[in-house]
Amino acid sequence: MAARAEIESLLNQWLQPERFKDYGPNGLQVEGKPEVRKIVSGVTASLALIEAAIDAGADALIVHHGLFWRGQDGRLTGWLKARVERLMASGLNLFAYHLPLDAHAELGNNAQLALQLGWTADGRFAEQSLGFLGTRAAGVPGSAQVLADEVGAVLRRPPVLLPGDGRPLRRLAWCSGGAQGYFEAAIAAGADLFLTGEISEPQAHLSRETGVAFLACGHHATERYGAPALAGAVAKQLGLAHEFIEIENPA
Repeated sequence: MAARAEIESLLNQWLQPERFKDYGPNGLQVEGKPEVRKIVSGVTASLALIEAAIDAGADALIVHHGLFWRGQDGRLTGWLKARVERLMASGLNLFAYHLPLDAHAELGNNAQLALQLGWTADGRFAEQSLGFLGTRAAGVPGSAQVLADEVGAVLRRPPVLLPGDGRPLRRLAWCSGGAQGYFEAAIAAGADLFLTGEISEPQAHLSRETGVAFLACGHHATERYGAPALAGAVAKQLGLAHEFIEIENPA
């Protein structure tokens, strides 16, 4: 058993959310039981994940996508009311870390994605150092199609591939989730390929005109590894139980 405050302190110590300009609050978003025996982790604080965490006997839920975002009007109605109501009725603590979890060098989404793919990070790019730079398999270059097939096999979904000009992909850049807007920064950083979760209309033209390959692999798919790594590390440090619960998402 560990105190909620002890968990919050450890998370904030590791992730340093005060360093980030983010789209919503990081840390404890909904206060529940003061003592925690089991943590559940997941990608997004959806009602389905909240219900699954309660059914699993969790006292705390750690996610990447929390409940509160810049631009909301603050009213607890509809879907937001349903989620908050269920959390408070059950006493489940909700911790959410957005950009701090993307950026963490070991436990974050980008670090854990690289671990899954067998990529090695050796640099950063883009605002707040959110993007990662590195190489594949000890620097061995591969074609865009080879990398797309490898990534698709790991993430269990075929990515959208813009192949670029066919150059050997020696320098890789990646940033999980909805980071398609960082493609120009990746190009400027010398990347031969940029991997992220989503694609928008401009990226197709940029890939054709610059020759840099682009992989859109799914927002959820690229961000399913950080939260369980973080929660697992907390659970190990404090002697708690931990379970990752996957709520499928085609996005």
